[in-house]
Parts: sequence; structure tokens; C-alpha cells
Amino acid sequence: MDDLKMRVEARRALTEHICEFTLKPVEDVELPSFEPGAHVTIETPSGAMRRYSLVNDGSAPEVYKIAVKREAESRGGSASMHDEATEGKELRVEVPENSFPLKDAKEYLLIAGGIGVTPIYAMAQHLKREDKPFNVIYCSRSEADTAYLEDMREAFGDRLTVHHDNGDPDEVYDFWDHFEEPRNMRVYCCGPEPLMEEIEAISGHWPEGRVNFEDFKPVEVVREDDKAFEVTLEKSGKTVTVPEDRSILEALRDEGVATVSSCESGTCGTCKTKLISGDVDHRDMVLMDHEQADHIMICVSRAKDGDLVLDL
Repeated sequence: MDDLKMRVEARRALTEHICEFTLKPVEDVELPSFEPGAHVTIETPSGAMRRYSLVNDGSAPEVYKIAVKREAESRGGSASMHDEATEGKELRVEVPENSFPLKDAKEYLLIAGGIGVTPIYAMAQHLKREDKPFNVIYCSRSEADTAYLEDMREAFGDRLTVHHDNGDPDEVYDFWDHFEEPRNMRVYCCGPEPLMEEIEAISGHWPEGRVNFEDFKPVEVVREDDKAFEVTLEKSGKTVTVPEDRSILEALRDEGVATVSSCESGTCGTCKTKLISGDVDHRDMVLMDHEQADHIMICVSRAKDGDLVLDL
């Protein structure tokens, strides 16, 4: 199925920095169904492609619901959703994909941190509908920062444990009691990197496949020691400066150069571009070794030293 043209049907503020968007098809079409844990890739008003977990029931959806956190260091995606994706705004949405599927198990432990609650909330709703045993542990900085808090308390009751650390490393939730003895259950975890590293560390003695993670940031697009460089587009003769805090793709977009992209995290291969010359710092997870000499994924990779010439 082609990409979907959808409009913002409704917006709901979940916290000061997190907003829920209800997206409805512009045309009278049947939306593709999806399983809990699925996400959609959306072309945000800034042009940036971003992935967001779906939080509603996907069995026969009439709308898609997502929740977006305005990231403090947003490079365009989340900020433009908050500022420009007003009711009635049309957006291009790719059909749902699922890299975090909920598999059959005797029981489940769902762990969420911050905005990572979105796929976890969808999973918990599904398990409740299926009448399967589950528990949710939801960690956040404070009650005011906790999206869907009242919705989840009402829906899940004592199956939900909420913990606020107030930004203090000494107050983080102690998960050890849940992982000391391997149990016949599946664990699903989504949240910031420190949370997932903690769960990974304390579950190393569990059987493989029991503990599952979702991470929408597999590649660090911009790093602290990155430097600005120039990219020359061979076909047009145009030269574009890539700042230290922008990707090649973003810099081209900023200059009005049309590009094709999807994940913008170095994992899908859509923005693969022929390299004419230059020394590349390859940061993607797609290119084969033999392709790296004459190709670059412009959403994440940069010049290692000097400038680049691309077949664009």
C-alpha cells in the first residue's frame, strides 16, 4: 500500500511537553491494521521523518494515535509536530511496521520509562482485552511528566506500579527483585538508554528472547566532537555546508534540496546515495563493507576528514 495522507483530527496535551495526536485518513480508505508495539513513520511539518509508536487498538482502526514529546534538543521533528501539526494539518504517514512485536507468553512484565510508555501502553491495553496476566512498571521524573498516568491507573489498577525518581540517581527504581530469579514470562522494555542498559545488565542470566527492548535511536546521528564540513552536489554543482549539529540530509533539506528518506536513523536504506569522493565516517547499519567505498547513508554518516562530493 502507498503512503497514507492523513490529517490531524485532534490534539490532546498529556503533559507540558508531550502531546497526543489523533490522525485520520484524508480520503475514505480502510486503514491497515497493526499489532501492539507497531510504529508509523511520519513526515513531520519540518520535512524530517520520525517514528512514533501507535497507542490505540490496531485490530480495525479508524484513526492512528501517537504521542510526541518535544525534545529539548529537537533538530526539527518533534518541535515542528508541537508547533505546526495543528488540527486539520495534513501529514504523509507510512504504513505501520512492527520491530517490537508482542509474542505469546504465560505472563508479561512491561517496563516503561518516560515517553517510552507509548508501545508499553498499547501492549498493556491489548493484554487486558485478551485477559492475559501482566504487570506494568512505569518510571518517570515526576507525576507532572507522566503521560497517560490517569488513563493507565483507571485501566490497569493494581497491575500498574508508578515510580518517580525526581531526577535523582539515588531514587531510581530497584528492578532486581523482578529479575533475581529467571521466570517463565516475557519482559518488554522501552525508555531512555540508562533504563534499558540497567534492565539488560540485570537480566543477563535470563534465557535468550525473554527480555525484549525497543529503541528508536539505534544510531547517534550527531556527536559532541562532530565538525562542520562541505558537501558538493556533482549534478547541480551546488555546495552545501553541513553544520556540526546537523546531518547531511538535514543540511540539504534546510537548503531546499529535495531528498528521499524514511527512518532517518541509519537503518532502512532509503537515503542511500552514491559517493563520488571523500573520506566517510560511516554510522549506518545498512551498507555492506564493499558498498562503503562508493556509497553513503546521508541521514547519519558524515565526512571523517575534509569534504565530500555526492552524486546528487
